[in-house]
Amino acid sequence: MLSPADLSTIRNTLNREPTDVELACFENLWSEHCSYRSTKRLLKTLPTSGDDVILGPGDDAAIVRFSNRMALAISMESHNHPSYVDPHDGAATGVGGIVRDVLSMGARPIALMDPLYFGPLEKEKNRYLLEHVVEGIGGYGNCIGVPVVRGDLAFDSSYNGNPLVNVVCVGIVHPERYITARVKQPGNHLVLIGASTGRDGLGGASFASRDLSEDSEAEDRPSVQIGDPFTEKLLIEAILEMAETGKIFSCRDLGAAGLAGASSEMCSTFGGLIHADQVHQRETNMRPVEIMLAESQERMLIEVAASDVSLMGSIADKYDLKWSDIGVVIADPRYIVKFHGKTVADIPIHFLCGDAPECTWESRPYNEVKPFSPPSGSLDDLLLQVLSHPEVAHRTWVSEQYDHDVQVRTISLLHDAAVLRLDGESQGLALSCGCNPRQIFLSPYDGTANAVYENAANLACTAADPLCMVNCLNFASPVHPDIYWQLSECVKGMGDMARAIGVPVVGGNVSLYNESDEMLTRIIPTPSIGMVGRISVTHPVKPKPGMGLAVCGQEGSHFGGSVLDAVFSCGGMPPPKADPSILSAIRSLTTSDRCIAVTDISQGGLAAALATFLPGASVKLEVPALPALLSETYGRFLIAYDNESSLKGFNYRTIGEVTSEGFEIRHPGGEVSLIKDHVEYALSSFTRIMKG
Repeated sequence: MLSPADLSTIRNTLNREPTDVELACFENLWSEHCSYRSTKRLLKTLPTSGDDVILGPGDDAAIVRFSNRMALAISMESHNHPSYVDPHDGAATGVGGIVRDVLSMGARPIALMDPLYFGPLEKEKNRYLLEHVVEGIGGYGNCIGVPVVRGDLAFDSSYNGNPLVNVVCVGIVHPERYITARVKQPGNHLVLIGASTGRDGLGGASFASRDLSEDSEAEDRPSVQIGDPFTEKLLIEAILEMAETGKIFSCRDLGAAGLAGASSEMCSTFGGLIHADQVHQRETNMRPVEIMLAESQERMLIEVAASDVSLMGSIADKYDLKWSDIGVVIADPRYIVKFHGKTVADIPIHFLCGDAPECTWESRPYNEVKPFSPPSGSLDDLLLQVLSHPEVAHRTWVSEQYDHDVQVRTISLLHDAAVLRLDGESQGLALSCGCNPRQIFLSPYDGTANAVYENAANLACTAADPLCMVNCLNFASPVHPDIYWQLSECVKGMGDMARAIGVPVVGGNVSLYNESDEMLTRIIPTPSIGMVGRISVTHPVKPKPGMGLAVCGQEGSHFGGSVLDAVFSCGGMPPPKADPSILSAIRSLTTSDRCIAVTDISQGGLAAALATFLPGASVKLEVPALPALLSETYGRFLIAYDNESSLKGFNYRTIGEVTSEGFEIRHPGGEVSLIKDHVEYALSSFTRIMKG
């Protein structure tokens, strides 16, 4: 809702009372979701440029050069509140929206990633939410033919009333033929293409910028859009065919704030006149405020010359899509909406799209780190409980619902990062996503820096050089001083590590007010990351029995925010910021020898890396078992090799060999033997829970 100060500013600028359409435009376009009122100053500190960055933040998607013949379009968004109110449709339309963001650049969408964050699975409602979110993502992505190739899952009680559904989309386009979202010439026409406009999704942008109430599932359901993936598939092909004509001047997806948001932001370089009554509508007697603010899905707005309107219409007709010539670009910098000849909105366009007053909040740090208290129980029991945690256990229940092979680009989905083959290119694309919210809560600066590092480490294990990253900053309300401090520290940590690694932050999304009156919860800070890199097109090595095992990097005793801490509440210090200098050495190692397999050590520590990466192992540790196996200190990698001479000049410690049956771990305090069946049973726990 607009604040009294906002309303006063609007009245004084317009010198009159705003109309209902104007009020709705301001309420949505001045929302946190659209205007970044609380974060604009922070986001300006991030490194956004680089040798390969063609178009950075500010458009529907960024454009990053992959080769002389191909560029990537990449974007990341959240659909958090809608996915709590209606998990299937909320998640599905989140996929549809991010795909259209990439499509609006004239790029063909080729891959999706979905970092997801939920409350503990012991609660039936959390299982219900996860089940239907995954169903919505898989169903929509499978139907439109865009594979979900990577994801992440984290669980914490702070998400009980407010799960997070973040989605990354990557597309491909010629580096000189991408389209932008700003109009180019007064007199050009605005053509709306796709599904008819209904009353669904009304006020979605403002809905995304407030906390959830106890009655949200019933009260806010009209704010959740309903998607149609079959229409989206037709829209993808139609827009790409239109783009091939070279006659589209600009293009924008109708997402947050619907037609009002898309058309006003699109026209902000000049001005725009919209005839709301000319919009093709699904329902009768729709009021102009409903037509302009509805967030009905599968709609795109393009700018074309008046002489090319019929050509675009004929392409839309070919794909059985509806279309309307709804407006024109004007030289006067105003945003005007007419309905049956009557002016229902007339606003200075820069006031609407660029002048939302910035919010300033108090910042206050906190310290939640508890001293480490070693958990009771035998080491083998601790290990099996860590391996049973859903952040470590196998996630085949999720992945089997996604069609990874559609478009026939997927080379590998193994362990650290997905690898895709790109048309006609000698190099492929590696993709990684996610973060560790518990560690970030304990140390927002270091934790976020480590989230950037961890994604770069995942890419390094496949020998990929990072090209760019995107983010989704999911936080509770910045009105709380500790939350604004979290937000500020996280952005600083992200920027500093991105600079240290040399990876530009080319886009993202901010999702604030993730709180729930129903559950009396505020989410812990969740700056989710998506990162892509360039890689030689080769199949990754799978560890096999007889290979030697080595670890590089220094162990620490960092249990705060770890999986061990999540299971046993043992506390401890969170990991400090990693030194990224090791990444180039890991890339060189994996590039130079195709008989080497590498995984980084992160969630679940070395124990999880051994169990999820290898069929079995015989390991001898020279240091105490608990920190060696379950600490989550960053900067460590597990290496399986055929010939130890491959590691010459590399800083490492041999720890054993790969075997085919179970895990034998000798350590200064004794010995642990985990038979293969017990390990597999632990790793299958997530699937058993979700399958009931």
